Amino acid sequence: MDNTVRVRFAPSPTGPLHIGGLRTALYNYLFAKKQGGTFILRIEDTDQSRFVAGAEAYIIEALEWCGIPFDEGPGKEGGYGPYRQSERSQLYKKHVKDLIESGKAYYAFDTPESLDGYRKEHEAKGKTFIYNWHNRLKLDNSLAMDPSETEAKLAQNVPYVVRFKAPEKGSVALNDLVRGEINVDCSVLDDKVLFKSDGMPTYHLANVVDDHHMAISHIIRGEEWLPSLALHQLLYKAMGWEPPKFAHLPLILKPTGKGKLSKRDGETGGFPVFPLSWEGSAGYRENGYYPEAVINFLAMLGWNPGTEQEVFTLEELVHAFTIDRVQKGGARFDPDKTVWYNQQFLQLRSDAQLLDDIRAQLGNNGLPAEEDKMLELISLMRERASFPLDIVEKSDYFFRPPDSYAEKVVRKQWKPETGDYMASVKEILESVTDFRAEVIEEAVKSWIREKELGFGKVLAPLRLAIVGDLKGPDLFSIIAFIGREDATDRLKKAIESLGGRHNVTNIDF
Repeated sequence: MDNTVRVRFAPSPTGPLHIGGLRTALYNYLFAKKQGGTFILRIEDTDQSRFVAGAEAYIIEALEWCGIPFDEGPGKEGGYGPYRQSERSQLYKKHVKDLIESGKAYYAFDTPESLDGYRKEHEAKGKTFIYNWHNRLKLDNSLAMDPSETEAKLAQNVPYVVRFKAPEKGSVALNDLVRGEINVDCSVLDDKVLFKSDGMPTYHLANVVDDHHMAISHIIRGEEWLPSLALHQLLYKAMGWEPPKFAHLPLILKPTGKGKLSKRDGETGGFPVFPLSWEGSAGYRENGYYPEAVINFLAMLGWNPGTEQEVFTLEELVHAFTIDRVQKGGARFDPDKTVWYNQQFLQLRSDAQLLDDIRAQLGNNGLPAEEDKMLELISLMRERASFPLDIVEKSDYFFRPPDSYAEKVVRKQWKPETGDYMASVKEILESVTDFRAEVIEEAVKSWIREKELGFGKVLAPLRLAIVGDLKGPDLFSIIAFIGREDATDRLKKAIESLGGRHNVTNIDF
């Protein structure tokens, strides 16, 4: 184990945590725990214009709900704080001043209007405007003016940004733990803004400074930051620091496999894209998903264990996870697979745990007063459930007789003689003394064998009479659950309604 492994998840509090960000947090957590290291939460709130109240609390709550809490971060000081970038501004100012004094960065006084003019001028010529070695001496910055002019502008509080002075020649050799060796030609790099006119650093400066001062050993982040990797390496070099190791994760793709998964995809596809609900957008927690299932399917979106195993506990994921098995290409999001994972974890729970899950969402409204009846229902219905509430929502026929019958089933299963068969079954149910499922089953099937009838001729219409359709768990368990009186009443009603094949209503069960 390497206790010097320190990784960070560094979201911006600009809204809810998307499952793409949650997967990034998960991979950081798994990597840290596998190595016996530390998982850090850092809030990157330097862009105050996009700050959303409540977003930081949402992020922390989502990590806690998923079972991947951070070791250090806001409220969990570990000697490397503060853990909000807005509270570290003096540190950034010091380092940007060092870069300017060493000639690695410079002041730029260009107005947004003048830069927009340059862009339009280049577009008219079919070119792309890049602020770098090619034109920096023609623009309004401290490299192109006398020091006295720069000092005068600063004294007059002329708005400025600080830009990194990217090399004109050479290349940057990069090694990504997921993508391997990468080489970037320095001549195509632009002079990125490091410090903004509002006195706050950009992501590029702040994250490099913070990662160094927080002793981050590995940076595991989304592939959208891959184009910035060369700049970050150059910044480490410019400050004389040893860079951490990098790993850039693949995108989570839409269910079609084309394009990055978005909030809109969830809204149109009817599935969550956030761990918790946010301003009317569905969350996995509120939709009845288990956090273990969410963690499991997210882990498999871009990583595989190299075995046939698909269902993992968090501890098993920690043991199995390695960066070298993270894929390079995007991972297609499959909503049906997420439901499958939830079903797997539901089946691992006891009947008593499932009762607790149902009550947590419903209270006791509409549930049988007797706990043993509810546990019996859960035992019968659990294999057909993907979510706890499925057990209740798909079991209405346990509590009330059908008010109509599936028309297609009636046409196929209810023959002229069926009413007589059901009358005989009704008599059997009335005469059975021990009203348990296995006793009822033996009595009915013995009669069928005695009359030399096919089981299908009796059991299919019997289910139709009891349930209203050909669905549900073991038929005789349903009959035993609802009791003798209810069962015989349902048979009587079916005989009266369907004996002449009248009063049939198609109902979508």
